[in-house]
Amino acid sequence: MFDTSVLRTTADRAIVLYEGLEDAHVAASVGHAELLARLAGPCPEEGADPEQVIEQLLAGCEGGLVGSGGPRFFGWVIGGSLPAAIAADWLVSTWEQNGAIYQCSPAAAVVEEVAGEWLKEILGLPMECSVAMVTGCQMAHFTALAAARQKLLTDRGIDVGRVGLAGAPPIRVLTGAHRHESLIRAVRFLGMGSDAVAEVALDSDGRLDLAALEQALATGGARPTIVCLMAGDLNTGAADPFTEACRLAHDHGAWVHVDGAFGLWMNASPTRRDVLAGCELADSWATDGHKWLQLPFDHGFAFVRDREAHRAAMSMTASYLLAPEGTGRDPMDWNPEWSRRPRGVVAYAALRSLGKAGVARIVDDCCRLADRLVSEIGALPGAEVLSPARMNQGLVRFLAPAGDHDTRTDSVIEAVRAEGTAWFGGTTWNGMRAMRISVCNHRTSDHDVDRTVAAVARVMYRMRHLP
Repeated sequence: MFDTSVLRTTADRAIVLYEGLEDAHVAASVGHAELLARLAGPCPEEGADPEQVIEQLLAGCEGGLVGSGGPRFFGWVIGGSLPAAIAADWLVSTWEQNGAIYQCSPAAAVVEEVAGEWLKEILGLPMECSVAMVTGCQMAHFTALAAARQKLLTDRGIDVGRVGLAGAPPIRVLTGAHRHESLIRAVRFLGMGSDAVAEVALDSDGRLDLAALEQALATGGARPTIVCLMAGDLNTGAADPFTEACRLAHDHGAWVHVDGAFGLWMNASPTRRDVLAGCELADSWATDGHKWLQLPFDHGFAFVRDREAHRAAMSMTASYLLAPEGTGRDPMDWNPEWSRRPRGVVAYAALRSLGKAGVARIVDDCCRLADRLVSEIGALPGAEVLSPARMNQGLVRFLAPAGDHDTRTDSVIEAVRAEGTAWFGGTTWNGMRAMRISVCNHRTSDHDVDRTVAAVARVMYRMRHLP
C-alpha cells in the first residue's frame, strides 16, 4: 500500500496558496541567482520522502512565483483558475487516462465531445464545426492552419500528408500588423515559412483595412491563400471587420482563420457580441481556455468548419488501434498529440460550474473593470490614455518632464511591479512605449481596481519627488 499522505498534505497547502492570492505580492521578489542556489545541485542518488520533497519545493520556489492567478495581475491575458477547474484537473491526474482514443477512456472521450459542443454554442460558432482540444492558442493555430493547408492543397490535387510540400504551390498568409507571434510560429511549424506572411495595412481604428485586403487578394493570382483575422488586438482590443473581410476572402477562394485567443469569448456575452459580428463566417477559429474560461494551463481550442479537411490533417491509423465503439470519437483524430491528458474534463467542469450566464458575467465584469483601470490610471497627473479600453484591453503611458516619455513609462511599470500590489507589462504601440492593461480574472473586483489605482498613484508621486 502506497503512503498517500503527501496528497492530502499537498492539497491542503495548495488550497492555502490559492486563497492567499487575494493579498499576495503580485511580482516575483527573488531573482535567478537565488532561485538557482536554492533549487540546483547534483541529481540525488537516492529518493527522498515525498512530503519532504514537496516542502523543499515550496520553500525553494517561494518569492519566485508571479501572482498571475490573482485578481491584480493585469499584464498578459491570463485568467484565474476556477476552483471547479482545478479540482477537475486534479481528478484528471489521478485517473491517469490517456485521452487520445476512445478505447483508452470512453468516459473522457465523451466528456470532451460534450464540452466541445457546449463551447461552440457559447462562442457562437457553427455547430457543424469539428473541435480540437490542445495545449493553448499556439497549437490551436497549428491545428486549424494544418486543416487550411490540407484543404487548399487538396483542391489543387496535392495530398500534402502523403507527398509533403515539395512541388506544392507556396501558400501565402495575409494578416495585419496586429497579428500575434504565435500565428507566425504556427506557419513556421507547418513548413510554410515566415516569408509566406504578408502584412495588410490597418485602418485608423487598428482593424484590417478592407481596401488593402482587397488589393492584396487581387494581386495573388491563383496562389493558395489564408487570411488571418483578429478577434481582439493584443494592445487595444480592436476586432477586424469580419463580415466584409470574410466575403472578400471567400470571393477569392481564400481560407479565413480567426485568432480569438481571448476576444472570441466576447460572443459569450449577449451585450457585447456585436463587436464580433460576422466572425461566424470564417473557416476556422482558435482560442485559449486559460483566459476567459478560467482554466489552469494548458488548455486551448481549435474549431474547423471543414471537418473532412481537419480530420485528414490530423488522423492516422495503426494496427494496434481499436475503432471506437458505435459512434465514439477518438480525440487524436482532431489534434496533433498522441499521448495526452483528457483536457475536455477540465473544460466540462468549468462550463458546468459557470453555465452560460457565469461565462457572460466574467466577460462583462472584466470589460467594465478594464475601462475603469484605463480611464482612472490615465487620469492621474503625469499619465495619459493612449487607447481606451476595448474589450478588456487598453493602453496608458507616463509623461516625463524632460520629454523622454518612453523611459518614464518603462520606469513606472517596473516600479509598480516592485511595489507589489499589481502587475503590468509594457508594449510598443504606434512607436510609443505604453503600459498594457488587461483584465481577465474572475476574481478581480472594484476593490482591486481601487487598490491598483492607489498603488500607481503612490508610485508616481514617489518618482516625482525623488531627489
